[in-house]
This record gives sequence, structure tokens and C-alpha cells, in this order.
Amino acid sequence: MADELRVGVVGCGAFGRQHVRVYAGLPGARLAGVYDANLERARALAAEFATRAFPSLPALLEEIDAASVAVPTSAHAQTAIALLAAGKHVLVEKPLAATLAEADQILAAAAAARRILQVGHLERFNPAVRIVRPLVTRPLFFEVHRLSVFSPRSLDVDVLLDLMIHDLDIVLDFLSAGGQAPAIREVRAVGLPVLSPRTDIANVRVAFADGCVANFTASRVSTEKVRKLRFFQPGAYFSLDYSRQDAQGFRLQPSQTAMPAITHEHLTGPAEEPLAAELAAFLASIRAGALAGGAAGGAAGRAALAAALAAGEAVAAHAARVGVAPAP
Repeated sequence: MADELRVGVVGCGAFGRQHVRVYAGLPGARLAGVYDANLERARALAAEFATRAFPSLPALLEEIDAASVAVPTSAHAQTAIALLAAGKHVLVEKPLAATLAEADQILAAAAAARRILQVGHLERFNPAVRIVRPLVTRPLFFEVHRLSVFSPRSLDVDVLLDLMIHDLDIVLDFLSAGGQAPAIREVRAVGLPVLSPRTDIANVRVAFADGCVANFTASRVSTEKVRKLRFFQPGAYFSLDYSRQDAQGFRLQPSQTAMPAITHEHLTGPAEEPLAAELAAFLASIRAGALAGGAAGGAAGRAALAAALAAGEAVAAHAARVGVAPAP
């Protein structure tokens, strides 16, 4: 179809495969091909989804309008900047980059190219988040748990950049006003490497300038999978379950003549795969020339990265104070 956007995927690992799978069936997209430094891996994935494996990134660039970047984090900046410099729209898997300096380079490249830069903060498209987001007023306390069993993937980064950054992004988004991330006043944290050389489990307390406090626990060495976010705001409490993709809402109903009543709501939204919604929003953003559908742009991706890196520094500082060898 003439109005289809030609899309490619750079990086054919676990995340890249999911992007390829969704693009292959996404209305408005034509999967033009894939590229990976491991050509055999790219060929195997291309064969599975009836597309092309390109021998180089420049070869792929000639055939696409946009691309997902699903390479290791250390290569995000180099890959995204090459795509943007070639005039392509880019969705970068989270975290946006390995450092803030690299994140700033990506943002500058997107601005210079005048192309869409979206960051793959997938939980923004979770039905539980989408149904609760319009109900947010002034959260004052968050309690978040994200626990996973151990997996050998994503060990190039610590658990803060691997898992916790999802929830940092959601909390920053819920607290945002006018599109601006709230100022962070203080970060305290503790974390340990367990099964990898990097921090595998961490607890982080973030105090914001507006008075809100958020506690985050993330682990990739748990015996169970937990994905929950709870927050309190004046007159209401909400509990989100990312895995079930639903939420519970409790509200205080004042009464002039009796004790206040507490009402309960089971909140659900339309069932939709978050990745499919995210990639559909990417295509919509390209067509509109601006971010659409609640997607995380470069600034939001940088803000989440800054928070995660600050938490990492706090983990290292705590390790030094208590005399425990920090993760590298």
C-alpha cells in the first residue's frame, strides 16, 4: 500500500525479535528488513517472518523510513544517531542510552534531523496505566515492586536500567506537569550484585521537590514475577497490576451526616498488547509529525535515565559507606 511506512529493526536479540513479530502484522507498516551484527542471527529471524536480512546498516537505511533500535545499550547512541543522520525516524528501546552525554547526543541528532525520536518505555501502553493515568491528581506516595526471575539477557546493564527504569518513567509521567519531569530533591538507595557482576537487586527512595515520596524495589533474582505499582493521593488510593493489566481504585466519599464512605472500583481498559500499541503510536507519531498516544519522547527518556543513574550513584555511595564492594 502506498501509505505504508517502511520499517526495519536493528538488533535481532530477544527484544528485536518482538519488534519484528509485531511489525510483521501491524496495519500501516511494511516490514522492510532487519540488521544485526550477527548476520546468521539476522537471517534466521528474517526467514521466520518472511522479510530480508541486510548485511550492513547502510544497506538497510536505503530501504526504510523508520526503525526500532534493539541493540545492546552501549550501542544505542551510535546506532540511533546513524539512523537519524540518514533522515530516519527512530524508536530506541529503553534505556535511551548508557550515559546522559550519549542521550544528549541522540536528542541533538533528532532535533537536527527533525525526525521523531521515541523511547521504548513500554509500560506507558499497559492497559492498567492507560486507564489510571487520567485519574491522577496529586500523588504524594508511591510504592512500586518489579521482581523477576533471573535471565541471562540484558546483563550489560544493572537492574536499575534493566527493570526499575520502567517504573521510574511511569512515576515521573504521573507527576509531570505541563510535560516537565518533577525535580528530584533526594535519592537514597541500597543494592547488591547477586548472580551477575552488576547490581541485581535494589531498593530506592526518591523524594521529589513537590513533597511526593516514591519507594521502588527491583530484582532480577527473585523466585516469582511481581509487577505492581500503588499510589496515594488526596481522597484516593490506586493499585496497578502490570501483569494482570488492571487496577483497583479506592476513593473517599465525604458525607455531611455520616462517616465518610469508601468506594471501590475494578478498573480495566481495552485489551491490547502494549508493544503493539507502542509501535502503532510510533507510526501515528511519524504521520502526525509529533509524538502521539502518550508515547515517551527523547526528553522523557532522558529524564528516566537521569533518575536511574542517580539511583545507581546512590547504590554505590551506600556500598562505600557500609564497606561492601560495589558492583562495577
